[in-house]
Amino acid sequence: MEVFLVQPRGFCAGVRHALEIVQKTLHNNGSPIYIRHEIVHNKHIINDLKRQGVVFIDELAEVADKKRPIIFSAHGVSEEVKQQAQKMNLNTIDATCPLVNAVHKQIRKLEQIGAEIIVIGKPTHPEILGTVGQLKDKNKAHIVSNLQNAEQLQIEPAKKIGIVTQTTLSVDETKEIVGCLKKKFPSLIHASQPNICFATTNRQKAIQKLAETVKNIIIIGSKNSSNSMRLKEAALHYGAQKAWLIDDASEVDWIEVDNCPGIGISAGASAPEYLVEELIQVLQQRYDNVNIHHVIVAQENINFK
Repeated sequence: MEVFLVQPRGFCAGVRHALEIVQKTLHNNGSPIYIRHEIVHNKHIINDLKRQGVVFIDELAEVADKKRPIIFSAHGVSEEVKQQAQKMNLNTIDATCPLVNAVHKQIRKLEQIGAEIIVIGKPTHPEILGTVGQLKDKNKAHIVSNLQNAEQLQIEPAKKIGIVTQTTLSVDETKEIVGCLKKKFPSLIHASQPNICFATTNRQKAIQKLAETVKNIIIIGSKNSSNSMRLKEAALHYGAQKAWLIDDASEVDWIEVDNCPGIGISAGASAPEYLVEELIQVLQQRYDNVNIHHVIVAQENINFK
């Protein structure tokens, strides 16, 4: 079996930042601690943190012991949630990714200048809920999730119109949507680049390179991870014949993989590296000869304080 292992893959700086905050909070305070929503979208990380005494909640009202720390996830939260926590005198710690915080700052600036704001992203994703939740008047936000939404969007062209995007979208699809919006609204206020983060961009570029090399690609990541889902879509878009999104090696479809002369391997930005290592170990146990080739597209050395 020829195995093509791509880099970059796995944890991004925002995920490492959030998980370091959780571990320091556990170290300094003991358990239990609370986290509002999943700190990152990966079932293995979530289950491991539960074993360490983390309690995941959907709403602040679920906090049983108000003296214990509560962490806001990497996806960010609305101003309403922060104000509610303050009224409840909760001990809050913000693990929002700094790149998501930058989008929050941008959307607040657009509201301050009186703009109608187009938000590109998935309407129910926690990051979008947190981003739109920065606005005092949420009616100013127009959520666009695909090209059809963009084509059908109706805003008075004479108004100031700004744009922000979710950080974990498809780079190519977002460019297409932004291009459509620029044609509809020539005076559109936007950043020089969409808000898609460098890690998402790098991993999608790596998948593109991988799809040029091998036609069957395994992506390790959870099904509710936006960036992992985009990697599977990118693999198929760039020419892979088959692409599988799996949580871990136990989900490999061996009937299909056994018939592949080679496979590519990547991992979403919230998938721990040990899952990649476990998959390689299983491959080495299953096949007599596993040749590992490293496909290096970019080096990442960014860390958030």
